Amino acid sequence: MSAASLSPQALAEACAKVMWDDDNASRELRMELVSVAPGEATIAMTIAEGMTNGHGTCHGGYVFTLADSAFAFACNTYNQRTVAQHCSVTFIAPAFRGDRLTATAREVSRRGRGGIYDIRITNQEGEHVAEFRGHSRTVKGSHLPEEG
Repeated sequence: MSAASLSPQALAEACAKVMWDDDNASRELRMELVSVAPGEATIAMTIAEGMTNGHGTCHGGYVFTLADSAFAFACNTYNQRTVAQHCSVTFIAPAFRGDRLTATAREVSRRGRGGIYDIRITNQEGEHVAEFRGHSRTVKGSHLPEEG
């Protein structure tokens, strides 16, 4: 399959499949790739007991990891290998064991080799848990052959 022959949506889905097949971290944490589109991705994860901290809430690193995975899938939808250059997270409300968190990533800007993505993390009730901003940088390589 060549990237040039695909619609933008089909390209985003094909890139996501290639990435998902190699993404041991997201799969090991039992994340679910809910949807992907050009510059967008939604990933969900249920908080397990082993993800909680001494306060009885979800450890912030797991919230960050969920958001980072959504960020990665969103910025890799154009068949250009893209990595995180800078990320920040603001925790708004705690998450607890059994909560189903959803990270929804959307592209804010993509120019040259850089991009900015905002990721909103909510729980199963739609409550805002955290906000994540990621700055991306394209590197050499593609997920799919350009020509077929």
